[in-house]
Amino acid sequence: MSVSPFYSSNSLVKTLASRLNDSPNNTFIRYLEDDTRITIKSFFSTCELYCAFFIAVGIKAGDRIVVQSPKTTDSLCLYIATIMAGGIYIPLNPDFTDTEVSYYLSDSQPTIFICMTERAQSLTKIADKLEVPFFYTLGLEKTGTFYEEVYSRDAKFIDVVSRKEEDIAAILYTSGTTGKPKGAMIPHRALSSNALILCKEWKFTDQDVLIHALPVFHTHGLFVATNVALVSGAELLFMEKFDADNIIKAMPSATSLMGVPTFYTRLLQHPELSSSAKNMRLFISGSAPLLAQTHKEWSNQTGHAILERYGMTEANMVTSNPYEGIRKAGTIGIPLEDIKVRIVSEEMNEEVVEGQVGSLEIKGPNLFTGYWQNPEKTAADFREDGYFISGDLASRDSDGYISIVGREKDLIISGGFNIYPKEIELVLDELSDVIESAVIGVNHEDFGEAVVAVIVKKEEASLTKEGIQDYVSGHLVYYKRPKHIEFASSLPRNSMGKVQKNMLREQFKKLFEIS
Repeated sequence: MSVSPFYSSNSLVKTLASRLNDSPNNTFIRYLEDDTRITIKSFFSTCELYCAFFIAVGIKAGDRIVVQSPKTTDSLCLYIATIMAGGIYIPLNPDFTDTEVSYYLSDSQPTIFICMTERAQSLTKIADKLEVPFFYTLGLEKTGTFYEEVYSRDAKFIDVVSRKEEDIAAILYTSGTTGKPKGAMIPHRALSSNALILCKEWKFTDQDVLIHALPVFHTHGLFVATNVALVSGAELLFMEKFDADNIIKAMPSATSLMGVPTFYTRLLQHPELSSSAKNMRLFISGSAPLLAQTHKEWSNQTGHAILERYGMTEANMVTSNPYEGIRKAGTIGIPLEDIKVRIVSEEMNEEVVEGQVGSLEIKGPNLFTGYWQNPEKTAADFREDGYFISGDLASRDSDGYISIVGREKDLIISGGFNIYPKEIELVLDELSDVIESAVIGVNHEDFGEAVVAVIVKKEEASLTKEGIQDYVSGHLVYYKRPKHIEFASSLPRNSMGKVQKNMLREQFKKLFEIS
C-alpha cells in the first residue's frame, strides 16, 4: 500500500491516506445538489493547512481538540487534521445543550474548542469558565473566527506528528448506567485495523460511491463510512442529513448505502424505491437491531438483502453478515477477521453452548484502550485475559451467526442513538416536584425504540407533562427527550426495592402501536 511520504510516521493518517499518491485527483466528496466535487488531494491539502495551524498555536501530542459543528466537509478535515497534529479528536453532537457541552469540556479538558458561530454567545462563557486555552467559532461558507485565524496566521505544513498504533486518536463519549457519559479512548490501531478489515469484508474499491447521510459525531458516520471510503478510494456522496427523497435521487449514481434501521423503514415508504435501487450493490445497516420484517420487505421491494453488522463505540465494528453468503435476518452475522467473540454465562463464568443466551465479550485489534480518566470503570469492563464485556446479551446458532437478544444495562437505542435511562432520570429527578422517575425503551415502528418516562410526582404538585418537556429540552439533546411521559402513583418494585422496569416495559409495550 503506497502512502504519502509526509504521513508515514503517523499510524492512522498513513492508513487513511493510502490513496493519495495513487489517485490524488479522484473525487473523494461530492455534493448531490450542485455536483460540487472535492478531490482526495484537495481534501488532504485542507487537512494539512488545519494541522499546521494547530501546531502553530501550540498543540502538543495527546492534547484534546473538541469540535461541535454542523456536518460539512470541514468536519472531516478537522478530524484528520487533529490526528495529523498528534492530537485527540473529540466530536460533539451539534444539538447538545450548553449543560451537556459544559460536562464534556470539563471532563476532557481540551486545548482547543471549536463550536458553531450561532452558539458562540453562551459557549464562550462556558469555555472561559473552564479555562479552555483556545476557543474558535465555525460557520458555514468559511465564516467564523477559526477561518479568520487560520488564514491570517498562514502557517506552513511541514510534517505530521509521529504517532504509534497504541496512541489515542479520538475520544467518543458514551453514556453509562451512572448517568455520566464516559470517554472511550480509541487508538490509531483500532481505527486502522477496522477500516482495512471492513474494506476487505464488504468489497469496497475505488469504483464505489457511498451515500453518506449519517452524522459525523459518532463511530458509524465518522469512522466506519469515512475511513472505509478513504482507504478504498471510494467516493462519498455527502448529505447533510437523512432525507428519503435525496437518498432515492442519489441511488442511480451510487453503489452503496450505510444507514440505521430508521433509514430503511422510511425508505420502504417511498414509491420510487424499487426503480432507484437497481444499480446499488450493497445496503448496510447498523447502530440498532433491524427487524426481520424490514429485511423481508426490503428484499421484496429491491431484490437486495440488507447486510446487518454489529459494533459499538468501544469496539468499532465487531461482526457482520457476509458479503458473499447467507445474510440471516435477525442476526448480526459472524466475527470479523482477527476479532474474537465469546458468549459467557454470568452464573458459571464459562462459555454457553449453542443456542443459549449469555454475555457477549469481545477481543481484538478493534478495541478501545479504556475510559478517559476512569481506570475503575475500565478495569470493571475488561476481563483479565483482555476480553471486553459488551453489556449485550447474545446467542449463537449452529452456523456461528450471533443474535443480540437483550441488553444487560437497560440501554435504549432510538433512531440509531444509544441512550442510557439513568442520565435522563437524573435530569428528571432534579425537578423539585418529582419524587422519582423511571425511564424505559418501548418498541416504536420508526425509531426502533422510543424513550418513555414514568414519573411519580408530589401529591399537590402542579407539574405538567408540557412543563417537564420544556425543562428537559434545555438539558438533554433531542433524541434523549421522552417521547411520552406518564404520571404514576408509584413504581413497581421487587422485594429488594429495585424498580422492576420489565413490568413497566410490559405495561407500555403497545403504547406506540398503530391501531
